[in-house]
Amino acid sequence: MPVIHCIGLNHRTADVALRERLAFSEEDVRAALARLGCGTNGSRPTDIAEMVILSTCNRTEIYAVAPYEAFPALEGFLADVKGVPYDAFASALYRYRDQEAVRHLFRVASGLDSLVLGEPQILGQVTRAWELARGQGTVRAVLGRLFQAAVHTGKRARTETAISHNPASVASMAVHLAAQTVRDLAATRVLVLGAGEMAEQAVEALRVRGVQAIRVMNRTLSKAEALASRWHGEATTFEHLVPSLAWADIVIASTGAPHTLVHRRHVQEAMQTRPERPLIFFDIALPRDVDADVDAIPHVQRYDLDALEHHLHDALASRRAAVPQVEAIIAEEVEAFMAYLRTLEVAPLIRELRAQAEAIRQAELEKTLRKMPHLSAEDHARLDALTRAIVNKLLHAPTVELKEAAQGPRAAETAAVARRLFGIARR
Repeated sequence: MPVIHCIGLNHRTADVALRERLAFSEEDVRAALARLGCGTNGSRPTDIAEMVILSTCNRTEIYAVAPYEAFPALEGFLADVKGVPYDAFASALYRYRDQEAVRHLFRVASGLDSLVLGEPQILGQVTRAWELARGQGTVRAVLGRLFQAAVHTGKRARTETAISHNPASVASMAVHLAAQTVRDLAATRVLVLGAGEMAEQAVEALRVRGVQAIRVMNRTLSKAEALASRWHGEATTFEHLVPSLAWADIVIASTGAPHTLVHRRHVQEAMQTRPERPLIFFDIALPRDVDADVDAIPHVQRYDLDALEHHLHDALASRRAAVPQVEAIIAEEVEAFMAYLRTLEVAPLIRELRAQAEAIRQAELEKTLRKMPHLSAEDHARLDALTRAIVNKLLHAPTVELKEAAQGPRAAETAAVARRLFGIARR
C-alpha cells in the first residue's frame, strides 16, 4: 500500500520569523517540484512518487507518497530548496504518516488547524496547492484522490456545521484589534498595502466599521484602483509610500511580496511630519511587509501574525462549539479514504489473478484443441465456454474474499498471502 507522508510547521510550532524563511511563493513551489521531477522522468533523485507543497502565511507543509522511511529525505529536500539549515527548523517540524497524515490534511482543509478557527481561505489554498502540483506532474492517483477528499471534507464542514459562521479571517481580526487599539476607528485614515484577497477582506471589514478614509496601495495601480473603486476608496502605488505613511493613522499590510516593503527609514521620514500622532501597523503578510525595527520609533506600534494570535481566542467561541461536529465529519471521511487506499492493494491483485488464470486457460485449451483436430467450430466454442466457466467458478471465492478484505484493516496482509499462494509477483 502506498505510504503517505506529511512534514510541516505552522503558527503553533514556529514563530513568524521562521515561517517566513520557509514560506513558498507559487513560483517557489513550481521550482521546487520541478527540481524534484516526480513523475516527469526517470532521473528523480529519490523514490518520492508524488508531492504537494502547501504554503500559507501560517504554515509550510509537504505531502508525499514515498517509501516508509522517507522523512529524512523530505526534511533534506525542504532544507535544500529553501536554503535553510535543517537544524534551524528541526525542532519546529511535525511529522505524520498514513492515516495521521490524512487526518491532519482534512483538519487543515476544514479550518481546525488555522490561526483563525474555521477561516475560509485555507480551503482555496489547499485547492491551489493541489493545482500547482498537478501542473508540475507531481500528483498521481494517491495524492490526487487525497486532496480531492480533503476539499470535499472542508466543504462538508462548512455547509453542515457552524465552523465558518460569524465570518472571521486574519484580515477581519486585524481590523477588530485596530478598533480596540484606537479610540475612534471610523475617524481614522487607513492605508492598505496590497490588493489581493486579504486586502479585500480588510477593506470590507473597515467599511463595515464605518471607516471612510481608505487608501489602497499596490505595485500595480490598476489593481489598486479596482479594489479601491469597489469600496469607494483611493488608490496609489508604492512610489508614494512615505507621503501615504505620513497621511495614515493605521496601516494594514497584506501583500504577497517576497521581501520587506516598509523599512525603518520610510517610517522615520514619514513620522518627521507628524511626530506626536501615533502610527499603528498591522502586518498580516508572510513574509512580513514591515521591518520589525519600526517598533523602535517613538509613537509607532506594530502587530504581526504572532502578536495577532493572542487576540483571537475570545472572538471564536461559537466556532469552537462546532468543532466536535467537524471532527466527526473528518473521522468519517478519513475512514472512507483509508478504505480507498486499501482497495489500491487488492484491486490490482484481482486483475492480475484473473489475467494469470485466463492466460493458463487459453494456453491449455489451445494445446488440447491441437490434439483434437476433428472437433467442429461448435465443439471449440463449447470447450471455450466450459473452461471459462470452470475458471470463473474457481476464482469466485478468492475474488469475493479479496474484495471483502479490501474493506478491512488487513487488506495488505491478505493481498500478500494471496500473491504467494498464486505465485503472482508484486510489480
